[in-house]
Amino acid sequence: MNDDARPAPEPQGIPPHSGAADEVNRQDPSRRSVLWTTAGVAGAGLGLGALGAGTASAAGARAPEAVTAAEAVAAAPPRQGRTMAGVPFERRSTVRVGIIGLGNRGDSMIDLFLALPGVQVKAVCDTVRDKAEKAAKKVTAAGQPAPAIYAKDEHDYENLCKRGDIDFVYVVTPWELHFPMAKTAMLNGKHVGVECPIAMRLEELWQLVDLSERTRRHCMQLENCCYGKNEMRVLRMAHAGLFGELQHGAGAYNHDLRELMFDPDYYEGPWRRLWHTRLRGDLYPNHGFGPVANYMDVNRGDRVVSISSVGTTPLGLAAYREEHMPPGDPSWKESYIGADRTISLVQTAKGRVIRLEHDVSSPHPYSRINSLGGTKGVFEDYPERIYLEPTNTNHQWDDFKKYAEWDHWLWKEHANPPGGHGGMDYIMVFRLMQCMRLGLVPDFDVYDAAVWTAPVPLSHLSIKAKGAPLQIPDFTRGEWKKTRSGMDSEKPAE
Repeated sequence: MNDDARPAPEPQGIPPHSGAADEVNRQDPSRRSVLWTTAGVAGAGLGLGALGAGTASAAGARAPEAVTAAEAVAAAPPRQGRTMAGVPFERRSTVRVGIIGLGNRGDSMIDLFLALPGVQVKAVCDTVRDKAEKAAKKVTAAGQPAPAIYAKDEHDYENLCKRGDIDFVYVVTPWELHFPMAKTAMLNGKHVGVECPIAMRLEELWQLVDLSERTRRHCMQLENCCYGKNEMRVLRMAHAGLFGELQHGAGAYNHDLRELMFDPDYYEGPWRRLWHTRLRGDLYPNHGFGPVANYMDVNRGDRVVSISSVGTTPLGLAAYREEHMPPGDPSWKESYIGADRTISLVQTAKGRVIRLEHDVSSPHPYSRINSLGGTKGVFEDYPERIYLEPTNTNHQWDDFKKYAEWDHWLWKEHANPPGGHGGMDYIMVFRLMQCMRLGLVPDFDVYDAAVWTAPVPLSHLSIKAKGAPLQIPDFTRGEWKKTRSGMDSEKPAE
């Protein structure tokens, strides 16, 4: 989950690579001026609802334009710097961290940074000063010097990024802020890690790739699900050949968030629900896509080349509002266009298929699907089960616990990690800070961030184009053909 800090005004960006980018990037250019107050949300609902209704009614007529625009932006622009693939961090004895966003997610994640040796939290930022001060007290309670507090206004994060005593900026804010904050961090010489998704527009993904290459700063999608115990075990088994030649995989974010999205205190604004008035497609592909991409060595010997998406009618949020929200609530001014369930098929250069699903608007037990299949068998999660030849020949699922010997060294070393989400948050932060301290290549980079997030704008356009397959850009500009290491790492010597 992401934080609930308030958004800042739209920054001035690098000029787009193509005028056709307008269709890919078009969402709601005036939304920031009216969001995040009680009166503002009502106004935003009217404006965004009108946008959504207009988009829906013109879907068939505008499908060719959507495909043409997506293909134009998919074309790789000239490289402005050198590749960041395989580039290590600078070795340092202490990693100095600045955190932007201290709501639900940021408030919990700061505890994990403070739990690690060789890590100092030097500055914290949130537009709600009480949240920043609460975080600062955690820092001093952990025995570290009081961090600088940035809570003056919506632009104060820029001052945090300008500090000379910060090595890494952690961005944990509403989605529309991820791009400008990551951009600002890199332009000020900082490595940056961003909560999911890293940006909302295809053009922004290209800009982050170019900025990372130009500034020589890493820009990473902090995808905690890649560090799940099951995910890391399957990763090692896949790389050891236990599944044979990999053929297909699936990942999802099927998580009933209706109650939380209508809770004004949980998603302040409420910023997350409003995205369902802007885009139809998969708003949150990273949790499912990242692990499967790792299994298949995407960007490290294979690459994803196309996506085709379909979506259901958007009924879930309106039905929940009808049953639970009182007359006069600002949500009644909103028109939802986001599909209750989005299903996407992604193809790779090697002919593999990845299925992605997204559903946060209807009743469903939590599931990320997390499936992988090959010529020798298949794994499926939720619940975990496995079937591998020659061990299994009776058409009955086997117990995945039998394969604990394949656990990643991180889980063997940290058998009972602290923090949320079953410990994957801690494993992620531990590994990232370890790579920075020891001067190692990060487990994933800006190219992975861009690929894992590309389904956000592309699924929206594919649905508008009635499921037409759209190109996924080669953000690596050909580097994907080179085999290189990823998350299946060896334990380093400290």
